[in-house]
Amino acid sequence: MRQLFLRVERATSFTALVAACAMLVVAAALGVFQILTRFVLEQPAEWTEVLIRFALIWMVFLGIPIAFRQGAMVSVDVLYRWSPPRLRRVLDTFVALAALALIGVIVWWGWDYAVRGRVQTMAGLESLSMFWAYLAMPVGGLFCVFGIVANWLDPQRNELDTAQ
Repeated sequence: MRQLFLRVERATSFTALVAACAMLVVAAALGVFQILTRFVLEQPAEWTEVLIRFALIWMVFLGIPIAFRQGAMVSVDVLYRWSPPRLRRVLDTFVALAALALIGVIVWWGWDYAVRGRVQTMAGLESLSMFWAYLAMPVGGLFCVFGIVANWLDPQRNELDTAQ
């Protein structure tokens, strides 16, 4: 069961990472397009500003699960290093539960915010609802759940290994 969950988590984390990278590419391409239209053609495309912001929001919320999976959660590094292995597992459990509680709040209120924002439209793109921008919070949060639980099942300490 554990191995099955870790395989599912690898697939979901890979999907989130690919989507986050795609959002970075979209934001960068729109930024270049905006510079060209504004300074070369002297005909600014105002809609690009909104879509860049939209892509960056999605990029961040889809990139967070990778950080959780690699163990970059809020933790007390000194306490972890000085603790015996049994206490480390207790600390891992406490950190995972605290992170899940935070993500639970983000998913719950993010969904509520998205539903309430569906009647709003994006400035400069009146045909696009703000629901799609706000949806990044609950979607990213759901991806985070997989990363948090997987890190609890199979801990990775990448942030401690590279710390100075």
